[in-house]
Amino acid sequence: MTAPYIGKTIAWAVIYYFMTGLGITAGYHRLWSHKAFKAKLPLRVFLLMMGARAVQGSLRWWARDHRAHHRYTDTDKDPYDANRGFLYSHMGWMMVKQDPAKIGRASIEDLNADEWIRWQHKYYVYLAVFWGVVFPTLVAGLLWGDWKGGYFFAGVLRLVWVHHSTFMVNSLAHFWGLAPFADEHTPRDSFLTALVTLGEGYHNFHHEFPHDYRNAIKFYQYDPTKWFITVCYYLGQAYDLKMFSENVILKGQVQMRQKILDRTKEKVHWGIPKTELPIVRRAIFDQLQKEGHKLIMIDGFVHDVSDFYHEHPGGFKILNPYLGKDATNAFKGGVYYHSNAARNLLDSLRVGIVDQTDNWTDVGQIEPYEEFPPSSQSTRPKAE
Repeated sequence: MTAPYIGKTIAWAVIYYFMTGLGITAGYHRLWSHKAFKAKLPLRVFLLMMGARAVQGSLRWWARDHRAHHRYTDTDKDPYDANRGFLYSHMGWMMVKQDPAKIGRASIEDLNADEWIRWQHKYYVYLAVFWGVVFPTLVAGLLWGDWKGGYFFAGVLRLVWVHHSTFMVNSLAHFWGLAPFADEHTPRDSFLTALVTLGEGYHNFHHEFPHDYRNAIKFYQYDPTKWFITVCYYLGQAYDLKMFSENVILKGQVQMRQKILDRTKEKVHWGIPKTELPIVRRAIFDQLQKEGHKLIMIDGFVHDVSDFYHEHPGGFKILNPYLGKDATNAFKGGVYYHSNAARNLLDSLRVGIVDQTDNWTDVGQIEPYEEFPPSSQSTRPKAE
């Protein structure tokens, strides 16, 4: 509120936000935590330094916690367990002292073996203070005289944005969005989350396929971190980009869609199951007819259309010739090829299964259009 808004400073803050943010998303996260690709020394040093400028701890510390998060997702050993609430997973986990006995363990021997990572860890505090706050202030101050704006906007405000952008991956990405690949855990895919996290918002995919250098697998999905890695690949700085096979990814999507279908299917009443339907003998069938039940046989099932009789779209008189008869041919196109909705409705009206061993010789399938009485004015052709 006290610093002037100078266009160059705001632009510098935005540029530095993306640079330091990519140090976390492309470097700390995808390169070192998940080994999703390999990088040559210039790119590794660049990402290591940019990660330090984001002031989120040394790579060694950051990656250890993140590997534990993936190993123990949604459990007490998860450092930022989403089950403990949005605020806790967002930043509360850093504001309380964690019980060492409950912290999930993760291997970082590969990181300890890298001399550059050891060097960054050793001098992290100095690197973070200078490159995170002093450097962006010097750029704005020395180049265009905006010392105050350089400190507040490119230094402090930019850090706030980078911090909460990363925090959103631990919080919002576990609370809001879709689960197109698996729903056993909390991670979710969301374009909005991707927008504020440099592409890390397709989190459901990421937790299923953590070694994939992409978070967004569609070309139109927002993932600047993936684009940055791809550019580095073409520049010869990144190589061995890891991608899960399309078949494995598709299997997960199909299984998830099937699971959703099965859940929806459980809510649908499909009529009395075939295994629970009684076997209807001819004598029982005739008795029910005499008692006023309006019965029709279709595909070996007995259907009671009494309650639907006056609701039939073609009029109840069309049903009269078929009462007590086998109307399979007429139902399946002899008179009218009924819709899928009609077949589903018919399933809800079935009351029994025809006893095939009984005598039904005089209950055959009647010819189509028999329901129409003879008329001198009728020119309707007889079905073949």
